[in-house]
Amino acid sequence: MMQISESYNQKNSLFNTMNRFIGAVNNMDQTVMVPSLLRDVPLDDTEDLKAVSPANGTTATNNAAYFHQDADMYSSYVLLKSIRNDIEWGVVQGEERRKEKVGVTEVLEAEDDDLEKQFHFHLKGLHTVLSKLTCKANTLTTRYKEEIGCGN
Repeated sequence: MMQISESYNQKNSLFNTMNRFIGAVNNMDQTVMVPSLLRDVPLDDTEDLKAVSPANGTTATNNAAYFHQDADMYSSYVLLKSIRNDIEWGVVQGEERRKEKVGVTEVLEAEDDDLEKQFHFHLKGLHTVLSKLTCKANTLTTRYKEEIGCGN
């Protein structure tokens, strides 16, 4: 993959956000040599999510809903790798993935004529979610190292 120097203007581009996420997941994947060790290890990551504050002002504990409260690190590991693969290879449009939530549908219908608003709505959301997922991948990598007894 071609390396692009990050100037001040490019730092928060979607391209760079995706690259940071993919890099964090690749690092996680290379670090986690035995994924089964992650089973039954609780996430306990509410402090880590505070570092990424979403633009819409929701709290970090609400953001933890992306990762089920009773989920373990293994399920997060699998989810992060799956999302990385979707970004790199495209999303398979299965019937379940086509279903939209009512709230998002209402926003899009209300703004049907304003494509710029729709674009910025989705861009902002994608940027926020990718930032949270990057944080999650970095946290999982660090926690795995702690679990197996490796230092930094």
